[in-house]
Amino acid sequence: MRINNAGHYEYCRWAATDQRYSADNIYNITPVEFFQQRMTGVRQELLNGDSPPGCAECIQMEQHNKISGRQKQLLKAGVRLEHFEKTLASSPWLTEFAQGGATSQMPQDWQIDLGNYCNGACVFCTPHSSSRLATEFKKIGIIGDLPPANWTDDPVRVQQLVDALIASAHIQYLHFIGGETLITPAFKTILEALIQSGLNRTATIGFTTNLSVWRNDVVELLTQFQGVNLGMSVESFEIVNDYVRYPVCLPTVLENMERWIEISQQHNWLMQFRTTPTALTVGHMLGVYEYAWHHNIAVESCNFLNKPECLRPSVLPPEYRQRIVSDLEAWIDQHPVGSDVVVNIRDPNVAQQQIVQDLQSYVNYLKAESDESWRLPDLVEYLKRLEANRGNSIVTYLPEYEELFTTAGY
Repeated sequence: MRINNAGHYEYCRWAATDQRYSADNIYNITPVEFFQQRMTGVRQELLNGDSPPGCAECIQMEQHNKISGRQKQLLKAGVRLEHFEKTLASSPWLTEFAQGGATSQMPQDWQIDLGNYCNGACVFCTPHSSSRLATEFKKIGIIGDLPPANWTDDPVRVQQLVDALIASAHIQYLHFIGGETLITPAFKTILEALIQSGLNRTATIGFTTNLSVWRNDVVELLTQFQGVNLGMSVESFEIVNDYVRYPVCLPTVLENMERWIEISQQHNWLMQFRTTPTALTVGHMLGVYEYAWHHNIAVESCNFLNKPECLRPSVLPPEYRQRIVSDLEAWIDQHPVGSDVVVNIRDPNVAQQQIVQDLQSYVNYLKAESDESWRLPDLVEYLKRLEANRGNSIVTYLPEYEELFTTAGY
């Protein structure tokens, strides 16, 4: 289950982006009521074998052999797609499934979007996830109004969620994102409340940081949890990372990355690189995979980028995509692993196999997705609007794309 930055509930952390803003909000319905009552219909749809609209992104991932959120959650219930009937019959959740859409359970796994407090303005992000980008978009006329206030600005609602978590039996995993989690006040508040309740002894905390800041006080709280999953957001170890993750600079990213890796190794935390490959970076991400391979750190791009449409990797013309595919396939050939499909991508024992598997999904995507190069003028127009405010130029960072962008109106 998920609560997004504006306080709206979602039935899944991977729900397609255009399905995320329902009327169900922490301001008008409790987490218990939403999960046990509102989600009844969704659960029944799934039991009937139907695919709700929000499932579109998982369906796309599975088409390209990328491990989807659906597969990850099934694994937590002991169900594997390749042995579906057998593993379903042995699942400890079978009795619960047999009740249909009704349940008296509460989620064991949450994604908690804390709000859009963020010091970054990534070109592929949205105003709902970045306060800095929201301010910029309003200034240059891309949006007319700022997004709704963060639900975590309301201490009553924060306490409401904390109370629901504490009262829920068998909470296993809580994943926090922002904005930037480390500069969001509610992150520290919630961690302190969970420690006070004793949930730190049983629950695993996951969070994602853009590697722009370091907070000793938050690190100290995290060390008190029985498990921590650290997500480090980076697109490339080349200078193009500065453009797409403006205004965060690569030297700062690398410095903080090393600090996080050191503290993670000290406390046996699970680490992952979190990437969002776009048309600008899909050809410049091998450095991240190479580093991850040598340091046994998984790489997880949570889904294939859907919006903004103009930044999808499929916007690159076929000849550009083919060159990138050749480079990715050459890297894969040089890093042989077993052929078994890795579904539990949080198992450090198969990190290298997972890395190759994730990269292969982008090879499959670039080969099979429809040509969307007709969106290039939209991409150029979007970048030019940002650059007029930021004073930079994409051709400084990607000179090999200068002819392509110029042809599209740059």
